[in-house]
Amino acid sequence: MTASEDEKKDAETMADVDQECDDDNDDNDPADNGAEEGEGAAAGKKKKKKKKKKKKSPSAAAASTAASGSGPGANGTPSKIAECRLLGEGSFTDYYVAHGQTEPPSIPVVDLFRSSDDTSAQLPPFPTGEIQEHPLDSNSHRLTSAELRHDERLASSLYDQLRHASEVHRQVRHHAQSFVRPGIKLVDMCTRLENLNRQLVQEDGLRRGIGFPTGCSLNHVAAHYTPNNGDDTVLQYDDVMKVDFGTQIDGRIIDSAWTVAFNPRYDPLLEAVKEATDAGIRAAGIDVRLCDVGEAIQEVMESYEVELDGKTFPVKCIRNLNGHSIGPYQIHAGKSVPIVKSSDETKMEENEIFAIETFGTTGRGYIVEDLECSHYMKNFHAPHVPLRLSGAKKLLAHVNKTFGTLAFCRRWLEREDGGSFAVNGNKGKQEKYLGALKNLCDVGIVQPYPPLVDVKGCYTAQYEHTLVLRPTCKEILSRGDDY
Repeated sequence: MTASEDEKKDAETMADVDQECDDDNDDNDPADNGAEEGEGAAAGKKKKKKKKKKKKSPSAAAASTAASGSGPGANGTPSKIAECRLLGEGSFTDYYVAHGQTEPPSIPVVDLFRSSDDTSAQLPPFPTGEIQEHPLDSNSHRLTSAELRHDERLASSLYDQLRHASEVHRQVRHHAQSFVRPGIKLVDMCTRLENLNRQLVQEDGLRRGIGFPTGCSLNHVAAHYTPNNGDDTVLQYDDVMKVDFGTQIDGRIIDSAWTVAFNPRYDPLLEAVKEATDAGIRAAGIDVRLCDVGEAIQEVMESYEVELDGKTFPVKCIRNLNGHSIGPYQIHAGKSVPIVKSSDETKMEENEIFAIETFGTTGRGYIVEDLECSHYMKNFHAPHVPLRLSGAKKLLAHVNKTFGTLAFCRRWLEREDGGSFAVNGNKGKQEKYLGALKNLCDVGIVQPYPPLVDVKGCYTAQYEHTLVLRPTCKEILSRGDDY
């Protein structure tokens, strides 16, 4: 989608801001140059007489092919365009081949990038997200403050974890955009996306893995729908689907979502929500009141309308859905970011992590819980409750070691690995667990999250990004060239 003139001016200004905020990473350039020189040397060696080489393993051969730029990505040049509408101009589903990734992706992201303080590795650092200044005059000193820049260096390991998870999310979703098309079964789509997520993040139980189940809510269903086993729902050309999934490194969760549509008649709805999310991101910052973020989102969202079947519908915010702060292993950490004007004068604070997400609808603008539940999560402050059912005790033990306080779904419990091969091997599958799961929900240890729906027949859309309020600037971690 073409950026507005204001956004183009912002981008030019932020280029200087990015350099100002991250100049302590300037030592990355020599490493990059070294990598380039290494590649040049490798190319030169090809002209010499060939020597007998040892046979490489398939994974090593794939990594070598990608690094040399001679793989399926046409010399490391992205070339594939998604069928989904309103992705960014120049967005390619195989953008990652330019970073040495294979097509389809197979190399763990940690093998393609390095942490900011590891200057010995001949790899580029994990990509930095989009940089924006904090709003408010009271924050004008932050860009040039030596003390705040020092604070950021002390937090570099946190930022590396977030950037690592963000790059995994970007690569997974870009590849998903290449196979999400009308006719695909949603359960197949989710399984394929989640398996790639596990592979690229190098799933390792609670240390690294999926942040929460893949949401693929359709049309009037706004959120919290993922197919249970046996659900054969197929994506149709006229569907509007919200794809929402997460990646976590040491409990640091990246939560990002976009809307898939193929029929151009839904473009105004998608554009309204996308622009509203960007407005919320611009408004967010240190010492900003949450009510002011909601007001900025609502002003943009409700300036749009969409015509469907000869009838014009105003785009409304779904007023009882919100963005949220994110803590370690806690997807909803206590602060809610409204998407309409409110009276909440709670302020955002330094180094907090937020998911700025907005939902627009052609319906009533209010959701309720409905349909079969698939999402569950152990309460972060779960009470200690004596359990009498042996099945409930067994299931709780499985949840504790496999998911902790991260969200999970029924499909994962029914996998051979029970949701994590690193934790359970192929002996984690839960059998006849629904009664035990209900018992855990009834006593308040586990919270069910049924699908959230607007009035049937309407259409809903969602866009979401995760950002961190660094002391000198805000970094939109999950931003990509797609949205």
